[in-house]
Amino acid sequence: MKKTIGSTTAFLASCAVLLTACGGNNTSTNTTSNTDTNTATNTSATTGVSAPIPIGIAVAQTSNVALLGQEQVAGVKIAEKYFNEKGGINGTKIKLVFQDAGGDENSAINAFQTLINKDKVVGIVGPTLSQQAFSAGPIAERAKVPVLGPSNTAKGIPEIGKYIGRVSAPISIVAPNAVKAAIKQNSNIKKVAVFYAQNDAYSKSETEIFQKTVKDSGLELVTVQKFQTSDTDFQAQATNALNLKPDLIIISGLAADGGNLVRQLRELGYKGTIIGGNGLNTSNVFTVCKALCDGVMIAQAYSPQHPGEINAAFRQAYEQQYKKEPPQFSAQAFAGVQVYVDALKALDKKTKISTIPLNKLRTELNQQVLAGKYNTPLGEISFTPEGEVVQKDFYVAQIKMENNGSNGKFAFLK
Repeated sequence: MKKTIGSTTAFLASCAVLLTACGGNNTSTNTTSNTDTNTATNTSATTGVSAPIPIGIAVAQTSNVALLGQEQVAGVKIAEKYFNEKGGINGTKIKLVFQDAGGDENSAINAFQTLINKDKVVGIVGPTLSQQAFSAGPIAERAKVPVLGPSNTAKGIPEIGKYIGRVSAPISIVAPNAVKAAIKQNSNIKKVAVFYAQNDAYSKSETEIFQKTVKDSGLELVTVQKFQTSDTDFQAQATNALNLKPDLIIISGLAADGGNLVRQLRELGYKGTIIGGNGLNTSNVFTVCKALCDGVMIAQAYSPQHPGEINAAFRQAYEQQYKKEPPQFSAQAFAGVQVYVDALKALDKKTKISTIPLNKLRTELNQQVLAGKYNTPLGEISFTPEGEVVQKDFYVAQIKMENNGSNGKFAFLK
């Protein structure tokens, strides 16, 4: 990818409005690492891994999901540069190998298969969506290749198999924080309307958590409205909900559809509180709903202000390159690469990984990943034996748009 992340934002935003014109979820393009070559790393199942050590990245570079995936690409590229400058794996550099996971299951499956069988990676960071993880994860599980999901928050991801983990905290932990923050900010909230993308596993899983939290908080759930991630017109669902006069609206979708829904709700006159799910947790949503994004609340698993040397270095590198604070998706993707680097370094100190056959290395790497503790931009994380991330710190942010209506930021609530 020789285009910069920033230069693609305007194009992707226009795709968000006219998904079918831009190919929707059906576009898939395979790319490899920063050198833009298709040369596979010289490894095999019976010989050690040749330098540089290949780590697979299977996130969305095309389709409307690229609004999220481009932030992940930014995060992993910063990680590659940072850790190689720090000496890589005890003196051996890493090399990220990219395959576009697109926005659908088949694209993710193809990306995983290519990374495993052609590119011979030691592990994979990806895919972007939980929906894709349920299809692509079993491919890696059968091949015994470790996977770390950078944004797969739906229920059941680690249960796919013993080689499948995630650095993205489950929505059951993160999502309720936004509802609590909304109630704290406005004690008059009584009636709640919920919207969710019924064709997306993450959104369906997240809305269950949101709906349970609403009921457990003593609020009235007045309506549940469904849509598709490919939808751009939400007038019917929005009107149905607004007729019930909700004080709070909760949206589980992706940046493109969710951002358009926010915009249309505000255009129809809704002035109450809006909570967005993890799919709206990206500054790329600003180009979709523009000034009307202002005030949307989103629970976060990352804060740029989190203390620690590694987060300070990550934040500095991101701000220097993109002139804004790093978002959660970039931080989680960075953390995914970091976990592999730290685990490979630990393995290499025991036995030079260049002498370990690839199949054996993949298995030992998976075991080491699950056994370690990691000081990442997300804070200290570790894993359960099943591959579930254990994380301590969570936040809630509110979108604050600038007067020009195009730029904004996530303002973290105390």
